[in-house]
Amino acid sequence: MKNTENKPLEWYTERIEYLQEFMSEARQQVLRRTLANRTRYMTILTENTFHPQNASALVRHCEAFGLQEMHTIEDRCKFSPNQSIVRGTDKWIELNRHRSTTEALRELRKRGYRIVATTPHREDTTPETFDVCKGPFALVFGTEHAGISQQVIAAADEFVRIPMCGMVESLNVSASAAILIYMLSARMRASVEGWQLTEADRTELLYRWTYASVQDAEAILNRKYPQVP
Repeated sequence: MKNTENKPLEWYTERIEYLQEFMSEARQQVLRRTLANRTRYMTILTENTFHPQNASALVRHCEAFGLQEMHTIEDRCKFSPNQSIVRGTDKWIELNRHRSTTEALRELRKRGYRIVATTPHREDTTPETFDVCKGPFALVFGTEHAGISQQVIAAADEFVRIPMCGMVESLNVSASAAILIYMLSARMRASVEGWQLTEADRTELLYRWTYASVQDAEAILNRKYPQVP
């Protein structure tokens, strides 16, 4: 699909209505229902996740619990989800890749996110006590073995941990992410005003998702809206 950013809302809605003629009503309802639960209020940042299984799980967790985007730091290894595990969920979220921790943190702060490091070694907050209402936040998950980096620890605004009751000190990154994303996104929806996407964002995403759902969407659109040379 060609770059369609920054178009007027009418541009998107016209094409959505036309493409929906080639979709079932049930599919249209699924897309709209999913969009109604999408958010950018919270996101995740993962540092150098090198196991494809964990990378795949993180993508699926974000999609399943309504996070529209996630961020990765890839200065040591590439974030490479296993496509047989992801099973297409990656086309419904936005993956923002960063070349360094400095770049990732700078971009997130520029967009107004609190940097919240996940670690079992700090006592700041738990999933039950973390203040979801204080503003948008990015949960940072470290590498599978070393955890979050010292740079993230130094830069973090807050820390959150999952309390353990057994001998195990911590969970792996995939399990920790599933618990935190589920619990904090549920609390966010219950208590934060304005966690939903803006109307403009929803409309643009609905166009992209509708386009992705219709076979030969480009050819279909070109018949009604011919490309100007």
